[in-house]
Amino acid sequence: MKEYYFDDFQIGESFTTQGATLTESMILDFAQLYDPQPFHMDRVAAERSIYGGLISSGFQTLSIASRLWLAERIFAKCSLGSPGMDEVRWYLPVRPGDTLRVRAEVLEKRPSASKPDRGILRMLYEVFNHQEEKVMSYVITHMLARRNGAAEK
Repeated sequence: MKEYYFDDFQIGESFTTQGATLTESMILDFAQLYDPQPFHMDRVAAERSIYGGLISSGFQTLSIASRLWLAERIFAKCSLGSPGMDEVRWYLPVRPGDTLRVRAEVLEKRPSASKPDRGILRMLYEVFNHQEEKVMSYVITHMLARRNGAAEK
């Protein structure tokens, strides 16, 4: 696998992750711990809700998408964290049995003006279910190390 650094990314370049399938127990467990709303954790209440059944928390969908991206190890050698996330959108509910995958695209890239050992990368993440429907999207600004720890001359 290629070890990416800031310098290796190209604007418009995209990556697609492997998939992960959500089970009912995963949805119920996450809701119990982090998002205890009836349509996430109570089958009967979820059936009566506007969703017509149990759905994943949007934060669970985001967490799974993040894990799928990190499992690809594209940032394994270069990630220095992130100052933030923008434009978080949930389009469709995620249900038990849905398999999610992520498509990530490089939107912007700029070397740090004050720290030559790093750069800033903005990426669009789109999350799709197994029917190829977009269920979520978000943009993250990443701080990434430059190859060899300094700007290329």
